[in-house]
Amino acid sequence: MKSIAVFCGSSEGISPVYKEAAIQLGQALANNQITLIYGGANVGLMGAVADAVLEQGGSVIGILPHFLQSREIAHTGLTELIMVDSMHERKAKMAELADGFIAMPGGPGTMEEYFEIFTWGQLGLHEKPCGLLNVNHYFDPLLSMFDVMERERFMQPKYRSMVLTDDTPEGMLAKFASYSAPSVKTYLTEKRT
Repeated sequence: MKSIAVFCGSSEGISPVYKEAAIQLGQALANNQITLIYGGANVGLMGAVADAVLEQGGSVIGILPHFLQSREIAHTGLTELIMVDSMHERKAKMAELADGFIAMPGGPGTMEEYFEIFTWGQLGLHEKPCGLLNVNHYFDPLLSMFDVMERERFMQPKYRSMVLTDDTPEGMLAKFASYSAPSVKTYLTEKRT
């Protein structure tokens, strides 16, 4: 795995454990010679993970829409900063460049990024692993919701197995290394009588 996209908050959150986890993830990526692909900002968990990769001598590619650069949040020390015209273009470029995706704690934007890329995998648009780095049990409610989706038959078990989760970067990278994508989602089912 050469590159991983990280979705995470532009805030650091209420607890210092979130920033510490972002630093640990950045260090793990750099130590494994994995390029970080992320949203290009210098604030919150986004800035923390990028700084950690750079401090370890790793590579970081940021993808930032022009309208956010004007708010002076662009990280100026990246290996490469790619400017795009929209949030849609940003996500598409991250998907193109990354070999896998990790969501850390964040808000609605982080969730939207994770769910879009997860859904693309479900539809067979990519076969890349998608993980939730479950820092401080942040994603426990979401994991419970995935269980409800499966139980209520809105998600097949093979797609529930795509929801990779761990509470350490090393554990997540190990799961990524052994990941095998399920068969492509179809809507053909047995006839109902």
